[in-house]
Amino acid sequence: MDFNKIASDVLEIEANELLLAAKNIKDFDIEKAVDLIVSCKGKLIVTGVGKSGLVGAKIAATLASTGTSSFFLHPTEAMHGDLGMIGKDDIVLAISYSGESEELIQLLPHLKRFDIPLIAMAKTKESTLGKYSDFFMNISVSKEACPLDTAPTSSTTLTMAMGDALAVCLMKKRDFKKEDFASFHPGGSLGKKLFIKVDDLLRRDNLPIVSRETKLKDAIVTMSEGRLGSVLIVDENNRLSSVLSDGDLRRALMSDGFSLDCEIETISTKNPKTVKDKNILASDALRIIEEYKIQVLIVTDEEGKIEGILHIHDLIEAGIK
Repeated sequence: MDFNKIASDVLEIEANELLLAAKNIKDFDIEKAVDLIVSCKGKLIVTGVGKSGLVGAKIAATLASTGTSSFFLHPTEAMHGDLGMIGKDDIVLAISYSGESEELIQLLPHLKRFDIPLIAMAKTKESTLGKYSDFFMNISVSKEACPLDTAPTSSTTLTMAMGDALAVCLMKKRDFKKEDFASFHPGGSLGKKLFIKVDDLLRRDNLPIVSRETKLKDAIVTMSEGRLGSVLIVDENNRLSSVLSDGDLRRALMSDGFSLDCEIETISTKNPKTVKDKNILASDALRIIEEYKIQVLIVTDEEGKIEGILHIHDLIEAGIK
């Protein structure tokens, strides 16, 4: 049995159903649904049972994370007390491929009783759900990917894709940007990239700082204690003068006339890379570190006095990429 061929056929069948729906998109009430949802003062409640319910929960999560206040409500739970979760300013998106799911159909008269706008996803407008709906999205497919043409496969794929299409339309309508997405995902990689600043990660205490006249052997002790792989060298006014990295030390070891008694500044790096704005994004600091191939980025004030150090490991541990 050629399972590669079977898997390929499944993907092709489902892809063809998506393409067919894309060609017929003008027959759907997407534009009207988008306008309705954007003008909504309440929430968008998604409901459905079985596979449609599982897909509906995903659609609700996608909508909620992209700027549309939304949550999933199971029809059975609604009929047993949770109907009160639907307010007079809310909208309901109901999903049922057949449009005849018993638990969902029982809910519809109550929605109409409260004059709740209803957006429906079903295979036909002539279904009970379709007839109750104010706006209709057709999720019919000509063939399920299941070899028996019974298990929801192509239809659930199309339903999920329609939910994504609705979410993207709403994002475009609201001019939803990366910053908005990040505000809903502060713990995600994009949230960290857009919100964590250098000041949030800056090391300020017990920094490995020495004077220009310090002997190398003493500076090595300070470097070891500081555990940053570098020593910061300041002048008589406490302004940053240079930096001695472990790379500078290794190069000095290979040079003629090397001595542990030399003054540290003779082998240090002059004019090290610094920034004067501790409020820049940590992601921008990472780009500077990568561009200049350094391990530490030093933050100074306008006078050149050290305010803190940002080590590449600090960025990695914070999840900045």
